[in-house]
Amino acid sequence: EVQLVQSGGGLVQTGGSLRLSCEASGFISNDYAIGWFRQAPGKEREGVSCVGIGDGRVYVKDSVKGRFTISSDNAKHTVDLQMNSLKPEDTAVYYCTGGEGNCRDVSYDYWGQGTQVTVSS
Repeated sequence: EVQLVQSGGGLVQTGGSLRLSCEASGFISNDYAIGWFRQAPGKEREGVSCVGIGDGRVYVKDSVKGRFTISSDNAKHTVDLQMNSLKPEDTAVYYCTGGEGNCRDVSYDYWGQGTQVTVSS
């Protein structure tokens, strides 16, 4: 079983930056991916970014490209999401998630507790 513990997030003004971290514990194989999703009030949960632990390939949602960067430290089993130039529409609860596979073909089985990100205008 895998446990995902999130940290970071909070309140920031438009144009500001925040960093989210996700620490994974338990058995994680090389064929594993960790992603970040977000859910805004009244909206569906959407994928934001993903990194393959084995192949290192990265996926970033178009609307956050150039502003969000995902990185992983395989030795520490952590995945960070650096969010710059934040906009009010980035306001949401952010979740990290993990599952077997790669970012193009993954079944997310485990989820973090969620972290609120609020961007004020």
